[in-house]
Amino acid sequence: MSSSPLPRIRSLSFLTPGNYADDDPYAGLEATLRLFEYGERTGFDGAWVRQRHLEHGVSSAAVFLAAAGQRTEHIELGTAVIPIGYENPFRLAEDLALADVLSRRRLQVGFSTGMPHAELMAQLVHDGDWRTFDLSYGRIARVRDHLRGGLMGSEDTVIQTPGGAQRPRLQPYSPGLVDRTWYGAGSLRSARWAGEQGLSMLSGNIVAGEGTDDFSTAQLALIHEYRRLLGPERPGRVAIGRVIVPFDSADTATRRRYRAYAASRHERTLKPQGAKRTLFAPDVVGTSEEILEVLNADAALTEVSELRLELPYECGLGDYEQILHDVRRHIAPRLGWRPARDHGQRIVARSQAAG
Repeated sequence: MSSSPLPRIRSLSFLTPGNYADDDPYAGLEATLRLFEYGERTGFDGAWVRQRHLEHGVSSAAVFLAAAGQRTEHIELGTAVIPIGYENPFRLAEDLALADVLSRRRLQVGFSTGMPHAELMAQLVHDGDWRTFDLSYGRIARVRDHLRGGLMGSEDTVIQTPGGAQRPRLQPYSPGLVDRTWYGAGSLRSARWAGEQGLSMLSGNIVAGEGTDDFSTAQLALIHEYRRLLGPERPGRVAIGRVIVPFDSADTATRRRYRAYAASRHERTLKPQGAKRTLFAPDVVGTSEEILEVLNADAALTEVSELRLELPYECGLGDYEQILHDVRRHIAPRLGWRPARDHGQRIVARSQAAG
């Protein structure tokens, strides 16, 4: 084991795909809710879910997180990421604000500008020629503007409701939610925009190879560019994601399955992929000692205090619990992480992680 210092992680969360069988979506979604409960019970700081369209996954993060808010008490509830091109900014802001209120202000909302399956979905979502619409950064800015809860209309604009006359604004208004919005940055341009707008930044295991073929070099450039533009007056959070799959407590068959999963994805990490020169980080699979050796050499991880475990696709609840158990017991403490004992300590830890 290398004697160089390990990263110092103050906030530990996980991201799950929320996968389910085509003929029984309830069972898979219920298992994901149970995983959120397990994460809170074992001291994780955050539980995140992907938003997927046309796939066996969570199609509405706001709906799922509203349910998760009723099953948990303290853990942060995140979505990474909502493809903004399919969303109506005002209606999405309403759904997110409602879910945040129901969870007692625990949402962390990540956005992206990508539109997976656009050739199939875009014409179903938008009237007219959707290619002429602003489905990028401007649409995210509109969601955040609505979340600020500003009054609509002129100074004397009121609406009549069964509860009486009132000034119109987004309802329910959830103070602080706009400050818990993130952008999934995979390029220098997106990192710059996130920093300029004051969003927190997510950077996972996929980045653009801009001027380099090395994943760590590219990701470090994103982090540095983001922080350069953010400024000390806006302490945005930076979290990086890694596929980390320890198998210390797994049986032999499960170990073989994890190894095969990583091997099936390894070729894509060997060189930039496609016209956009996409770079992929290798999955980190093995014993806790093997994994710690890799994480110790992860230059980007030493630059941040928030780590998000990106759980592999198509695993069951037992697999996910085993992975989280081994990370919590064998890896996270060696990275400097300690589970918060109560809600107050969690708030302090998250405040420190924002630095």
